[in-house]
Amino acid sequence: QVQLVESGGGSVQAGGSLRLSCAVSGYTYSSYCMGWFRQAPGKEREGVAAFDTDGTTTYTESVTGRFTTSKDNAKNTLYLQMNSLKPEDTAMYYCAAGDWESCGLGTTRYNYWGQGTQVTVSS
Repeated sequence: QVQLVESGGGSVQAGGSLRLSCAVSGYTYSSYCMGWFRQAPGKEREGVAAFDTDGTTTYTESVTGRFTTSKDNAKNTLYLQMNSLKPEDTAMYYCAAGDWESCGLGTTRYNYWGQGTQVTVSS
């Protein structure tokens, strides 16, 4: 049974930092592409960062240079380091995984989703 569990969300002031974690279990971690998504109230779910099986990372333009995704294979954990946070980054953040080598920032290829962790950035 595949499980993705996010943690690390919280409330910060603009300019602050947070690191989200996504603990993975139930499948061969390294053979799945993974990604981070976010959804603000009244808005569609948006791809934030993607991590391909070959280590290639992709970011949506609005977070490029501020967010970094990484993996710790020994801990089966995906991370999202978020720096220089802005109020517009406020959203529920989700971790996702797909049984493809590359999934991209769209939701189509992602088979598994976590339940999300809330990030709130105040001005």
